[in-house]
Amino acid sequence: MTHLLMISHDIVDTRMAGPGIRYWEIARALAKDLDVTLATPGRSLPAEGVASCVYTYGGWHTIAPAVSEADALLLHGNLFLSFPQLATCGKPLIMEITYPYTFEALHFHLGKPRDQQIANAAVSLETMRQVALTGDFFFCTSQRQRDYWLGVLDAMGRINPYTYGDDPTLYRLIDIVPFGLPSRPPEHTEPVMKGVIPGIGLDDRVVLWGGGLWQWLDPLSLVRAIARVAEKRPDVRLVFPGTRHPNPIVPDMPMLEQTKELSAQLGLTGKATFFGDWVPFEQWPSYLLEADIGASLHFDTLETRFAFRTRMLDYIWAGLPMVVTGGDATSELVTHYGLGQVVSAGDDEAVAAAILRLLDTPDLWESYRERFESVRAQFTWEKTCKPIVAFCQDPRFAPDRARGVEVFQTRAEKALATQVSQLQEEWERQQLEIDRLQALVGGYERGRFVRMMRWLHKWRTNLGP
Repeated sequence: MTHLLMISHDIVDTRMAGPGIRYWEIARALAKDLDVTLATPGRSLPAEGVASCVYTYGGWHTIAPAVSEADALLLHGNLFLSFPQLATCGKPLIMEITYPYTFEALHFHLGKPRDQQIANAAVSLETMRQVALTGDFFFCTSQRQRDYWLGVLDAMGRINPYTYGDDPTLYRLIDIVPFGLPSRPPEHTEPVMKGVIPGIGLDDRVVLWGGGLWQWLDPLSLVRAIARVAEKRPDVRLVFPGTRHPNPIVPDMPMLEQTKELSAQLGLTGKATFFGDWVPFEQWPSYLLEADIGASLHFDTLETRFAFRTRMLDYIWAGLPMVVTGGDATSELVTHYGLGQVVSAGDDEAVAAAILRLLDTPDLWESYRERFESVRAQFTWEKTCKPIVAFCQDPRFAPDRARGVEVFQTRAEKALATQVSQLQEEWERQQLEIDRLQALVGGYERGRFVRMMRWLHKWRTNLGP
């Protein structure tokens, strides 16, 4: 069996965010067909059939032995910042490219001084360039993302006679692996919100914000919407269960404080709006099953266009009707399958109306049950991970990488250099010709001037004194 080393750039522990969950679930799904080792920055949550390896950011010696034993590696490009050695490790590289590096970074650093924005944008751009040049197989989460990354790969010279000749569709180079769902149904193992959190009663209706409070998301419109809803439905509660990223190296984002301040200003905190820290992974299904509505709102930005909101897949897993902002790939799922209400960005009045419509639906969960069942089967981890399994059954360097990306680039650079040299030679030849003609004209002009002076001198001499 192929020995695949998956290197998670985020922690995989009892509390983890979307990236950690993704690596843990993919490792579990791939372990049915491959020999999988999951490397994590700190202790790893055990997964059946998956070996574990702990590394330290920047400590190549902590990950090098696992790299040397692997037949192929699966990783995120951010790891090149900690381990540049991965780019030249001599192993086929499967690159996770589940969002455009530059767009998220631009929005994240938007409020910082311009020189810092430029510096961070440069880092993101260089990381993206490194990813494009060194990957042997790429996977993203949607067709939109694939179109975007095809453009990046083309610009970096990776769509060339070698890769195109290998597969004109380029699916052997880049495929789609969406965020998946467990094949097992979620289980409610213990009360977690209703009757547990002070201020939330057993009969209250809960709107759940499934992810973190990141800069590119819009919890502010949801808080304003809950203020509107509370005027008509005093039994509605909004819960933000995960406000602080479980990875200590990820700082709190300004959006967290902005959301808390807005909630306090509207008099909602502890009454209609509740903030948690971060939910333990094993309790998350209970949160989903106790909620009545799932929410996912974002701003109208370039990041939105190519985003894939992973927590919305959790709502699908739990059969949780949702209110979401349109514009991204996951909101199209909601529209296509009728999984809830889709609203425009920044329209808190529309958000409030959507929440009230759902809450007024008789037997809400039951009325949506068949819709969710029709879409769940498409997104199990075993199904979404098939392109990775296919690559790992015969891991290989990409056709151009097999011949050496550097070789291909050198040929391109040599061709360009030859063209430049030819243009330079032609320019020099023309410049010499121009110089010759200018000298000829100058000589002619000087000769004519001399002849004219001689004629004037002769004319004056003939006139006499």
